[in-house]
Amino acid sequence: DKSWMHSPEALTKHFIPYTVKFLGNSEVEQPKGTEIVKDAVRKLKFARHIKKSEGQKTPKVELQISIYGVKILDSKTKEMLHNCQLHRISFCADDKTDKKIFTFICKDAESNKHMCYVFDSEKCAEEITLTIGQAFDLAYKKFLETGGKDVETRKQIASLQKRIQELETENIELKKKVQEMEINVRVTQGPSSPRGMTPRSPSTDLFDMVPFSPASPLLPTPSSNGTELPPLPVRSSETRRDIFGAEPFDPFISGGGDFPPDIQSKLDEMQEGFKMGLTLEGTVFSLDPLDGRC
Repeated sequence: DKSWMHSPEALTKHFIPYTVKFLGNSEVEQPKGTEIVKDAVRKLKFARHIKKSEGQKTPKVELQISIYGVKILDSKTKEMLHNCQLHRISFCADDKTDKKIFTFICKDAESNKHMCYVFDSEKCAEEITLTIGQAFDLAYKKFLETGGKDVETRKQIASLQKRIQELETENIELKKKVQEMEINVRVTQGPSSPRGMTPRSPSTDLFDMVPFSPASPLLPTPSSNGTELPPLPVRSSETRRDIFGAEPFDPFISGGGDFPPDIQSKLDEMQEGFKMGLTLEGTVFSLDPLDGRC
C-alpha cells in the first residue's frame, strides 16, 4: 500500500485523469506478454512516424482511471473514444527502454479480440501504470466484499451505456435523413407554394356555383367543350338615349308633371284600361271581356 499514490476514495468514488498522447491500438495474438507488447509498440511507433511525416500530429487524449476501467476521451471535445472495462484488461506495463511509453491489453467486447493500446507520456508513464495497478487492487478487494455482485452490476451498466450510444448514433442518422427529405420536398414544391399550404378555392353555393358579386369583374369562362364563351356586354351606368339625344319614352314611369293635363288624363285611362283587359289592335282601342280571352 505504500507504493500507491492515490487515496482509495479517489478511485472508487471518482477517477484520476491524465492527459497523454495516443499512438493507437493494435490487435495482438495473446492477452499478455512483454514481447507481445513490444511488438505492438514498434508497429504503432512506425505507423505514427509515417503520419507525422505527412503532417499529422499525434492526438492528445484524456485517460480517466477508476476501479471500473480506463476511459479514453478526446482532450478537447471530451467525446469518449474507447471504454476499456477493468475486468477486460489483462496486462499493463510501461516500457523500461522508453520511459515515455506505457501500454495495456484489453479484450474487445464486440469482436473478443485482444487489443493493445499504446500511449506516450513524457513524465507520467510509470505513475499511470501504478494507478491502473491500484485500481485493480481496489476492485479485487471490493469483489471479495460483495461476492461478485458489483461486477455483474457494472457489466449490466456498461451494456446499457453501449446501447445508449448506439441509439444516439441511430438518432443522429435519422435526423439527417429527415433533413434531406425536407430539402427534397421544398425543391419539389418550388418557392411559390409554401410547405404545408394548399391553394384555397373560392366559396361556392349549394349548386357548386361561385356566388355572383356585382363588384367582381366579368371574366370569360371556358365552356364544357373547352372553348371560351364570348364576353358579356358591359352595361353602361348611364341611361341610353336615341339618335336625337332624347331619353326613350315610357308612359308608365313618367311623372304627372311631364305632360299637359288632357294628355295625362288619357294616359291614366289607358293604364286603367290595360289593367281591365284592354288590347291594342291597329289604331283602335277596344275593351274585350276577360272571359273571352281565356
